[in-house]
Amino acid sequence: MRTKVGLWIDHKKAIIVAVTDKGEETRLIVSKAEKQLQRSGDSPLNGRYESHKVPADDSRQRTFTGHLNIYYEAVIACLRDAESILIFGPGEAKGELKKRLEKSKLGGHIVGIETVDKMTDRQIATKVRQYFAK
Repeated sequence: MRTKVGLWIDHKKAIIVAVTDKGEETRLIVSKAEKQLQRSGDSPLNGRYESHKVPADDSRQRTFTGHLNIYYEAVIACLRDAESILIFGPGEAKGELKKRLEKSKLGGHIVGIETVDKMTDRQIATKVRQYFAK
């Protein structure tokens, strides 16, 4: 069975559309990575902001990177059986995923990378169908 996959990705979520001979399947993978952590105590009700309540920047970055690693591994697990992969989305996540796919020996399956803005699930599915209908 030939599986062609298109995915819209950013650091918050990935929408994966798999097109096969039997039909179409859509999956959503949500990332737990948060770039900006909220500070506690920095409001009129809680009093003055105290530096010890916020983790250090390097600690935040390690946590963010750890969450992204888990997220990308989940996305790659969904792409393992794909014959062709189209990646599109608004930010840096496309390039980061491409590098990880190349390390996982799946880089040869990538047929295209495109920069697009936010899209609805239906728009994503339509874009994938039209791309692979060519």
